[in-house]
Amino acid sequence: MKKEVEKTDKKTEILVAARKLFAEFGFEGTSTRQIAKESGANMAMINYYFGSKEGVFLEIMEDKISGFKTQLNQINDEQIPAKEKLLKVVDQYATRIFSNIGFHKMMHRELSLTQRPEMFSQIRDAMTRNRTVIENIIEKGIADGSFRKVDVRMSIATIMGTISLLANQPTKVEDNIDMNNDKEREVLRKRMVAHLQDFIITHLAKPRNDNK
Repeated sequence: MKKEVEKTDKKTEILVAARKLFAEFGFEGTSTRQIAKESGANMAMINYYFGSKEGVFLEIMEDKISGFKTQLNQINDEQIPAKEKLLKVVDQYATRIFSNIGFHKMMHRELSLTQRPEMFSQIRDAMTRNRTVIENIIEKGIADGSFRKVDVRMSIATIMGTISLLANQPTKVEDNIDMNNDKEREVLRKRMVAHLQDFIITHLAKPRNDNK
């Protein structure tokens, strides 16, 4: 049992070290040797657990995406109106992104490349599954009359795209913001969430005289 715990701990240490290095130097700028040094593991151990640097990166990405999927499913299962579910989705997604800006920027950059299509197609597939949960929330709201009919995917792109844009380019709304400052970053996050939640309410709400 002790050896199993030690193995699990070392695997976790490798992932933590790799996440830090990827966020700072990007995928291409990080070597397996650096990951080994940062985590205190050896090259053989990294190969045993993950097979390659790509394997390490993929596991980190899948863990992040599946973690959000768990949150989405929990929200979707709550017995609350569709509008309240979407408001929660925005708040939790923004919190996840803004809590690790560096890694999000690196992920956004890497996913825009075509150098590793097979690896990133797996990530995109997982992200698509997350989008499907959000689509389901909106479509159910439309079906039960809570929401007016809208272009569901364009609505999601507007919401998620705004969060991603401000994580990568906060100067779009704040000229001199320091995203390394926790207080300044949190002020922007709250401002953004309030704006997007207001957007959801006004964009999806049916006019009072709309009986269609």
